[in-house]
Amino acid sequence: MNSFKHKKIVASSSIWFLLVFTFLHVNAQTTSRVQALFPPGTRVIQNVAYAGDTLKKHLLDIYLPAKPGPITPLIVWVHGGAWMLNDKYADMGYMKNTIRAILEKGYALASIDYRHSTTAAFPAQIQDCNQALTFLYRNAEKYTYDKNRIALVGFSAGGHLASLLALSNNNPVPDFYADRKPAPFRIKTVIDFYGPADLLAMMPRNGSLSDSISDPESRLLGATPLHRPDLAKRASPVTYVDKNDPPFLIIHGQKDESVPPAQSILLSSWLTLAHVKNKVIIVPNAPHYGAMFDSEFNQKAIFEWLDMYLK
Repeated sequence: MNSFKHKKIVASSSIWFLLVFTFLHVNAQTTSRVQALFPPGTRVIQNVAYAGDTLKKHLLDIYLPAKPGPITPLIVWVHGGAWMLNDKYADMGYMKNTIRAILEKGYALASIDYRHSTTAAFPAQIQDCNQALTFLYRNAEKYTYDKNRIALVGFSAGGHLASLLALSNNNPVPDFYADRKPAPFRIKTVIDFYGPADLLAMMPRNGSLSDSISDPESRLLGATPLHRPDLAKRASPVTYVDKNDPPFLIIHGQKDESVPPAQSILLSSWLTLAHVKNKVIIVPNAPHYGAMFDSEFNQKAIFEWLDMYLK
């Protein structure tokens, strides 16, 4: 082997080793940081493939309580990030007290990931969520939680997806399922943190009339809601509200700069008109996300709600 080739191979091996080491180090840091949120004895099962493939975005984590009760309901965590950022660990850091209480109170928790809109347009995201829930439902006995007591908790884009999944669950849309078959599971309740409910109503008054797809809603749809109202309607949770929907607890920041609080009021109004139990909490002076949502007041409301509909 000549010296030039040898140097190239050594250099390539060194770069590869560095990349692998960096990846493992970052993963180890993330794992350690996330595990620190949970009570001692929590059983952690990470990076479970839910779609039968090797996509990184088709993974979920399961956290089981150290002291399960006679029943173990499941709470499914759907992260935010404008449909194009973050992963299944997102939103946990600023909700650490709520996260800890979920496990201490005997609930199981699953955090799911889904494809970003930058690589796959809607309905890829809701297909992924439905696949993840189907996997969790069919593997409930293996992971020792109750498949008939499932709640969704979503944040921002995750609030949108959790709401859309639950509201479309009883009037299934074939395109929302990877295999085009209705889901086997049913959702008992939803906790929606500041999720968009009507994408057409998200259009700013002074927004551009161009075909730009730089804003999150347009990236999600692959076109602006203004130019493709049919797609915006199909992707909007309010489209699917009916009397058979599960109850909703909706929490929103008064000073949300990304998703107007009116979105949550609008969702509540549609649910009320359909005679679906719901409650809205507007957090005074709160922005789009952050530790203000992890308050004792919100925790009390959250667990009263969960205890009412899951236990």
